[in-house]
Amino acid sequence: MRTELVARITGAGSRNGCAGGVHATDLGIMWESGGRVLIAFGDTYGPAWCGSGAGPSSDPDWRCNVLAVADDDLRFQSITGQVLARDDTSTEETVIPCSGIELDGVHYLHYMSVRNWGARGKWFTNYAGIAHSTDDGQTWHKPRRAWWVNRAEGDHPFQMGAFAQTDGWLHLLGTPNGRWGAASLARVRPSDVLEPAAYSYWTGHTWADRDPFRAVPVMTGPVAELSVVFNEHLGLWAALHLDESRSAIVLRTAPDLTGPWSPPSAVASGTEYPGLYGGFLHPKSRRGPELLWTMSRWAPYNVYLMRTDLS
Repeated sequence: MRTELVARITGAGSRNGCAGGVHATDLGIMWESGGRVLIAFGDTYGPAWCGSGAGPSSDPDWRCNVLAVADDDLRFQSITGQVLARDDTSTEETVIPCSGIELDGVHYLHYMSVRNWGARGKWFTNYAGIAHSTDDGQTWHKPRRAWWVNRAEGDHPFQMGAFAQTDGWLHLLGTPNGRWGAASLARVRPSDVLEPAAYSYWTGHTWADRDPFRAVPVMTGPVAELSVVFNEHLGLWAALHLDESRSAIVLRTAPDLTGPWSPPSAVASGTEYPGLYGGFLHPKSRRGPELLWTMSRWAPYNVYLMRTDLS
């Protein structure tokens, strides 16, 4: 496999310049809607932030997250921020989007409520949740019923999530808070996306209702910042994620979401791109013999469009 950097898409000198005051940001989670691509970014800063990495929450230009609407080449058409408001009922550092999807005209964003950041690749969440928008992403609602509350041990297996849709089901691949856990699998009928009690969890041989702790990992760790599509060229599910132990973004494939998943194969390394993380697949990655995806770098704290040739 060969990977190349296509373009920087955020910050000064990027193909979008500093549109919407996005001078520094990360992630770049994408989903498709009516021929457009919606892109959710994480902690975002304006011109007052000039350093490397995420800045302090006291920065007057800080936003927990922003949402851009773009064309297929990730050229911004509009930017809305902040779309996911902070939770004033919890001790919370920030609200970070993890995955997005549109179902029957309603947009859904999986997110995590970060209680505090820790050492390398470690942090603690209050809960994971799913927000929704019925006005094309302009306003978002975070219903409390759509929460997966973390335990005091910080070991809840569904605190970061990646959506994947199959006939009749919406799947959610989940990992614990931080970057060192394995990935487990849940599913729900699309009409019940916001109802955690309606989800069932893969135990390794069957689907168990209600209890996420019955889930058996389908993908060995460390798995972080996971995204998944079915790639028609391969005829397989393709998963991209950060492997913190290797300082690399890796690709894994499987015939089914339940597995078996292949061992990780690096598509970009920290040797070539120091401080890399993320790895979120573009909707176009479903079709051709290439994967398009966004990569974040800690320094400079911005997002890049990448291409990996699968042929």
